Amino acid sequence: MMAKNKEPRPPSYAVSVVGLSGTEKDKGNCGVGKSCLCNRFVRSKADEYYPEHTSVLSTIDFGGRVVNNDHFLYWGDVTQSGEDGIECRIHVIEQTEFIDDQTFLPHRSTNLQPYIKRAAASKLQSAEKLMYICTDQLGLEQDFEQKQMPEGKLSIDGFLLCIDVSQGCNRKFDDQLKFVNNLYIQLSKSKKPIIIAATKCDECVDHYLREVQAFASNKKNLVVVETSARFNVNVETCFTALVQMMDKTRGKPKIIPYLDAYKTQRQLVVTATDKFEKLVQTVRDYHATWKTVSNKLKNHPDYEEYINLEGTKKAKNTFSKHIEQLKQEHIRKRKEEYINALPRALNTLLSNLDEIEHLSWSEALKLMEKRPDFQSCFVVLEKTPWDETDHIDKVNDRRIPFDLLTTLEAEKVYQNHVQHLISEKRRVEMKEKFKKTLEKIQFISPGQPWEEVICFVVEDEAFKYITDADSKEVYGRHQREIVEKAKEEFQEMLFEHSELFYDLDLNATPSSDKMSEIHAVLSEEPRYKALQKLAPDRESLLLKHIGFVYHPTKETCLSGQNCTDIKVEQLLANSLLQLDHGRSNLYHDSANIDKVNLFILGKDGLAQELANEIRTQSTDDEYALDGKIYELDLRPVDAKSPYLLTQLWTSAFKPHGCFCVFNSIESLNFIGECIAKIRAEASQIRRDRYMANLPFTLILANQRDSVSKNLPILRHQGQQLANKLQCPFVDVPAGTYPRKFNETQIKQALRGVLEAVKHNFDVVSPVPTIKDLSEADLRIVMCAMCGDPFSVDLILSPFLDSHSCSAAQAGQNNSLMLDKIIGEKRRRIQITILSYHSSIGVRKDELVHGYILVYSAKRKASMGMLRAFLSEVQDTIPVQLVAVTDSQADFFENEAIKELMTEGEHIATEITAKFTALYSLSQYHRQTEVFTLFFSDVLEKKNMIESSYMSDSTRETTHTSEDVFPRSPRGSSLDYNYPDSEDDTEGPPPYSPIGDDVRLLPAPSDRSKYRLDLEGNEYPIHSTPLNCHDHERNHKVPPPIKPKPLVPRTNVKKLDPNLLKTIEAGIGKNPRKQPSRVPAAPPEDIDQSDNYAEPIDTIFKHKGFADDIYAVPDDSQNRIIKVRNSIVINTQGEEENGFSDRISKSHGERRPSKYKYKSKTLFSKAKSYYRRTHSDASDDEAFTTSKTKRKGRHRGSEEDPLLSPVETWKGGIDNPAITSDQELDDKKMKKKTHKAKEDKKPKKKTKTFNPPIRRNWESNYFGMPLQDLVTPEKPIPLFVEKCVQFIEDTGLCTEGLYRVSGNKTDQDNIQKQFDQDHNISLESMGVTVNAVAGALKAFFADLPDPLIPYSLHQELLETSKILDKTERLHELKEIVKKFHPVNYDVFKYVITHLNRVSQQYKTNFMTADNLSICFWPTLMRPDFENREFLSTTKIHQSVIETFIQQCQFFFYNGEIVEAPNPVACQPPPSNAVQMVEPMVPLQLPPPLQPQLIQSQLPADPLGII
Repeated sequence: MMAKNKEPRPPSYAVSVVGLSGTEKDKGNCGVGKSCLCNRFVRSKADEYYPEHTSVLSTIDFGGRVVNNDHFLYWGDVTQSGEDGIECRIHVIEQTEFIDDQTFLPHRSTNLQPYIKRAAASKLQSAEKLMYICTDQLGLEQDFEQKQMPEGKLSIDGFLLCIDVSQGCNRKFDDQLKFVNNLYIQLSKSKKPIIIAATKCDECVDHYLREVQAFASNKKNLVVVETSARFNVNVETCFTALVQMMDKTRGKPKIIPYLDAYKTQRQLVVTATDKFEKLVQTVRDYHATWKTVSNKLKNHPDYEEYINLEGTKKAKNTFSKHIEQLKQEHIRKRKEEYINALPRALNTLLSNLDEIEHLSWSEALKLMEKRPDFQSCFVVLEKTPWDETDHIDKVNDRRIPFDLLTTLEAEKVYQNHVQHLISEKRRVEMKEKFKKTLEKIQFISPGQPWEEVICFVVEDEAFKYITDADSKEVYGRHQREIVEKAKEEFQEMLFEHSELFYDLDLNATPSSDKMSEIHAVLSEEPRYKALQKLAPDRESLLLKHIGFVYHPTKETCLSGQNCTDIKVEQLLANSLLQLDHGRSNLYHDSANIDKVNLFILGKDGLAQELANEIRTQSTDDEYALDGKIYELDLRPVDAKSPYLLTQLWTSAFKPHGCFCVFNSIESLNFIGECIAKIRAEASQIRRDRYMANLPFTLILANQRDSVSKNLPILRHQGQQLANKLQCPFVDVPAGTYPRKFNETQIKQALRGVLEAVKHNFDVVSPVPTIKDLSEADLRIVMCAMCGDPFSVDLILSPFLDSHSCSAAQAGQNNSLMLDKIIGEKRRRIQITILSYHSSIGVRKDELVHGYILVYSAKRKASMGMLRAFLSEVQDTIPVQLVAVTDSQADFFENEAIKELMTEGEHIATEITAKFTALYSLSQYHRQTEVFTLFFSDVLEKKNMIESSYMSDSTRETTHTSEDVFPRSPRGSSLDYNYPDSEDDTEGPPPYSPIGDDVRLLPAPSDRSKYRLDLEGNEYPIHSTPLNCHDHERNHKVPPPIKPKPLVPRTNVKKLDPNLLKTIEAGIGKNPRKQPSRVPAAPPEDIDQSDNYAEPIDTIFKHKGFADDIYAVPDDSQNRIIKVRNSIVINTQGEEENGFSDRISKSHGERRPSKYKYKSKTLFSKAKSYYRRTHSDASDDEAFTTSKTKRKGRHRGSEEDPLLSPVETWKGGIDNPAITSDQELDDKKMKKKTHKAKEDKKPKKKTKTFNPPIRRNWESNYFGMPLQDLVTPEKPIPLFVEKCVQFIEDTGLCTEGLYRVSGNKTDQDNIQKQFDQDHNISLESMGVTVNAVAGALKAFFADLPDPLIPYSLHQELLETSKILDKTERLHELKEIVKKFHPVNYDVFKYVITHLNRVSQQYKTNFMTADNLSICFWPTLMRPDFENREFLSTTKIHQSVIETFIQQCQFFFYNGEIVEAPNPVACQPPPSNAVQMVEPMVPLQLPPPLQPQLIQSQLPADPLGII
C-alpha cells in the first residue's frame, strides 16, 4: 500500500508464505521449503543462500528479537521493477511454527490460535521485530545486519501457498494435500490473492505435481508455479505473479514449466562457469592462493556473475582444482624430464655391459650407489615421495630423485638400457667386422666412391646387419684411413726424392719445366698413382711440399710439433737448465774448498798403496799444496769389489774426484771398464748428474826394473784412455824412484781435481769473468730429419750426458757448448742442432766448420734428405754421418736397415767422411767420444775452411750490381780487403728460412769501421753493391776492379776480430803457399781514378746462359785486367809486389767443389733424375750439346766422370771442381770483347710473352680482355673488387699475405664458383685469405695482356735510371698517365690496395719491397726466356715497389714520401762493413791445463782402446 507522504514512494506489498508446518509428526523430518523459497527470493546471491533453516529453537532464541516470540519470520523486503519499469517493494513474511527444543512442542506465543487460522491472518504486529537472515543469526544478532519490520506491523496483501512435491521425509503427500486444502479454505476467507508454489521441483514426483495441478484446477483463479529454491528456478516468478494479482495494472508474467525454466537457468550458470574458468586458467603458477587471485578478479564482471550464481565456495573449488592440475602437470613434466635423463645417467654409471648384463634392477641400484659419480646424477631425499617435497620446485637441480627409480617406468628404462648396450655391442662388432671386410678388398683405392664398392659387399653378413648410414660411416672412416695413409706415404715419397726439390734456392719459384720434371719422376711411383682419384689433393700436397722447400720455417714444417727445431729447443731448455742447476748445487761452495773427498780406484791393492803414500805425505790427514792446507778424506776401493758403486757415492761421502791408479795393461783395462760402468750407472739408471760429472785422474804407478820395459806402452795406452775419457793423465816423472808413487805425481793429480772442481763451479757462475767471454773454437751443425723415428734425446745424449756440456749464449735456443780436450788444448765447441730444412740457410750463409748429418736407418726419406743436403755442401767442410737404429742386430735382421746403413757408410767412404751409428738400446754410443775423431779432423781443417769461406764471400761481394736508382760516383782509393757477405748488397731476406732463433752467429753489433791490412795498418773498408742469387754466391771469382764508394751502413754481419787476425796472420806468414783468392793490398803506384768496371750482367743469371765475362776496365795506365778467367795483363809494377803471381796461382789451383761431385752415389742420384726427365736424348747427346754450347769454357776431367756432370750447363761457375784454361780464356776474351761491341747495335723489339693458361676449365670471365669485364659505372672488375674487399676485411694483417701460397684447389674453386654465380659471397665459402689472394693474382696472370702494357716497359726502365729522385718520380707519373683508361683504373685500385697491405708490415711482414717481389711478375708478365728481360728484373721489381711506396703521389696528388717502410729492403748503401757478425763471448770457464797430454802418440799396438 502507498504510504501517505509528500514524496511519492513505490507501492509496497506484504506477502505471506505459508505451508505445512508443525512438529515432526505433522510435517515429517523436513519442511516443505518455505524458508528456502523466501531466502532465495530476498537474497538471491549464492553466498547469501542457506539451504538449512531449523524450526526447533530454544526458548531464548524464540524470545530473541528475530523471532520475538512469534510464529512468523520477517525476511525483509525486495524492490522489484516490472516490465513496464514501475517499481514496487515486496515485504516477505514466513508463517511457520517453532518447536521447543526441550519439549518438542510448539512454543507458546501471544497468539494461541492453531497454525491454519494464524497463517491466514491479514494483520501482523510485532514490536521491534528484526529481519531474519539465517539460523546462525539467532543469539548473535549483533553480528549480522539488523533491520526491523516496518513500524512493527504489516498488512498481508497476498498469500504464497507452498506445496512440497518431492518425496518428502516421513510424510505422506495426501496428508500434506489435506492440510493444504484446509489452509486454502482459511486463506480464501481473507479474500486475498493466492498462488501455489510447488517447491522442490528439482526432486519432483510427477504424480504429486499432477495432483497439485489438479487441486489448483478445481479452485477458481488458482495458479501453480513450479519452483526450485536450490537452483533458483521460478522463485522470482511466483512472487511477481502474486504481485500482478494484487496490482492488475502490472503485466501478467508468463508462467514457465519447471523443466524449461531450469534449462534456461542452467544455461546461465554454464555460461558464467565457462567464463570464470577461463579467468582462472590465466593463473599459471600453482603456488598462487585464492585470496590473491580473488582480490585481483573481484571487479571482473565474469567473476562477479559466477559468484552470484554459484557462490564463492564453488569458485574456490574450481580454482583449487585448477591449481591442483597445474601442480600435477608440473610434477608430470619433472617426472618426464627425470625419466628422459635416466638413460644418460645409466650411460654414465652403468656403461659396462659385462657388469650389468645379468643384474636385476635392484642390484643395479646398489651398484650405482657405489659409483663416485652417483651424487652428480641422483639425489637421495630425506622425505619421500619426491613429488610431495619441495624438490619439485628446484628446477635448477637436474639430479634425479633416487626414490623415483623404484617406479616401473625407471625399471623399464633400465631394461631398455641393457638391451641398447647389447644391441650396440653387436652393432659395433658388426661395424668392425665390416671394416675388416673392407680392409681385405684390395682394389679399394683412395677417393673411390661408395657406389662403386657396394656391389662387392652386398652379400656380406655384417653389411646386411648394419644400417645404410652405418655402412657409409664405416666406409667413410676406412676411406679417411687409406687416404691419410696414402697421403703420408706420398709425403714420405716426396722426402725420399729430396734431390728433385732441393736443387733450387730458397724463396724461389719452380718453373713449369721444373714442375714437369717433378711430375715425370714421381708419376712412376706407385704412391703417386695411389692418389690418382684424388688428383687435386695430390697436387695440393705437392705444392705445399714445394712451398715448404722454398720457404722453410719451423712454423710451417710439415711435421708440425714433431719438427726437430721445436723438439731441440724444448729439450735443451729443460736439460741445460737442470744440468746447470745440478752443478750449482754440487759446487756452490767449491770456490773456497778446504776439505777434499777423494775416491781412489785400483786393482790388486794399488788403491790402498796410493792412499798410504798420500797419508805418509800428510800430517793428520792435512795436505799442504801451493801454500794452502787441505783436509783429505780418502776412500780406497779395489776395482774388483762387488760393492764398488754403492761405496762410491753415499749421503755421508760425496767425492770431489777419483784417482784411478794402474801399473799394467790388465789393470788399465779394468779401470776403463769400471769408469764406463760408473758413468753409465750415473747417467742412465740413477740419472745422477753429479756422478756423471765426477772428475777422474789416471795415475801411472812406477814400475820395478823387471817390468820397466813395458813403461812406454803403458804410458801410451794410459794417455789414449785419458783422451777418450777427457781426463788428465799423470805420468811417472823422469828419473829413478824407489817407491811406486812420487810426491810430484800426487800434487799434480790433486791440482787436477781442484781445477776440475773450480771449472765446474765457473760453468754455472752467474757473473762471468773476462776469460769466460771467449769465442767458440769450432762451430758444428748437427742436422736431423723432422719426423724420424727416434727421440731427439738420443742424438743429443752424447753431448748432454757429458760433464763438459753447457748452455750456449742467450738467444741461441738450439745450441750448446762443449768444453773438450782436442789435441793438446781444451777447445770450446758450439754445437747447433737443426732440422735439415733450417740447415739449408745456414749452409749458404754461415761459417760452419763441420756437419754432423744424422739419419734414421729405418727411413728412406731420412737418407734422401741427407743426400740432397750433402750434395750442396762444400767438400772442404768435414762431415760426420750418423745412422740411428735400435741395435746392431737390426743390421743383420732387416734388409732395408742394412741397405740404408750400407749406403750411408758407402757415401762416407766416397767423400772421406766419418761414419758411425747410434743405437737407442746401447749406452756406449751415447758418449761424446763418438765424435772425438771428427772434432779433431775439423780442428785440423779449420784454417782451410775459414779461408774458403772468406774467399767465397769475396767472390760474391766484389760483383757490382746495377742500382735501380743510381748515385753519382765519387772518387776513392782502390783498396783490396776482406770482402763483405752477400748481406751487404741487400737487406736481410724478410722471410729467413730458419728464423733468428736458429742463427749460428749472434746479432750484429756496431764494430770498428776499419780493418787491418796484412801489415797491421788500419784502412777504411769499401765494398761494391751486389745483387746475386744464392745458387751463384759460393763460386764466383771477383774482378780486381775499383769498388764504388759507399755511404756508411749499420747493423751488418761482421767477422770476429780474433778469427780475422788468425786468418790474416796465416796469410801474411806464407802468402805464396796460401791458396787464397783474396787480393793483397794495392800497390801504391796504382792510379786512383774514377773508372769502374761494369759487369755486363750482374742482376740475374739464368741457368741456361753462360756466366762468362765482365766488361774490361781501362785504367789510367792502359792496363787491361781480367780476373774472371784468371788472366792478368799488367804492364807496370804488379809483378814486383807479387800481385799478378799471387792471383794467377790462386786461380790455377783447384777451387772447393761440392760433395755431389765427389761421391758417385750422390751424383748418380741426380743423374738418374736427369735421365728420367730427359729420356728422349741419350746422355752422350746431352753431354755433346752442353759441351758445344760452352766450347772452350772449361776443361773437364776425362779421368774423373764426377768433374763432368750431366747438367754441363752448370759447369764452370756452378762446378768449382773444374779449373780454367788460360789459353782458351784468352780466345774467349777476344770473342766476348767483339761480342760486346756487336751488342751495341739496335736490337729487335721484345716479343710479347704469352704464358701458358693455368686453368683447366672453360670460363667466360677469367682470361677475357680487361675491357670486357668493366663498365663506365663499374670500372673495377667485380671479381677483383670482391677479393680485395674480402682481404681487407678479414686478412689485412695475415703474415706473409701474397707471399704464402694458398691452396690451389681452393683458388680454382673460388674462380669456378664465381664463374657460375657472380653474386657469390667469399665469406660463405670458408676459404682462407691466402687462397683468395692467390685467386686474385691468378686473375691478373690469366689476362691476355699484362696490366702494365709491354709497350711501356722500356720507358719505365729508362726512367728508373734518372738520378734525381723528384724528376724520376714525375717522369714515372707521366708514364702511368699513358695507360689505357681501363688499365689505369684497375692499376690504381690494385696499387692502392697493396699500399694498405704494406702499411700493416709490422704484423703481416709484407713491406712494399716484399709485395713488389710477389707482384711485379704478375703485373708486368715478364718473358724469362728473354735474356735482355732477365738482366733488368731487379729494376722492374723496384719500379713496382716505387708505385706502392709513392701511391699517394702517383694517384692522389699527395706528397712524395721521403723514406720507405722501416723494414723495406733498400738499395745497398756503401758503408764500411765486415763479412760476418762478431761472436758475442759466452759464459764459459777457461780451458783446463792439459796434464802431460802428449800430442803425438803411436798407434795402439795392443788394441785396448
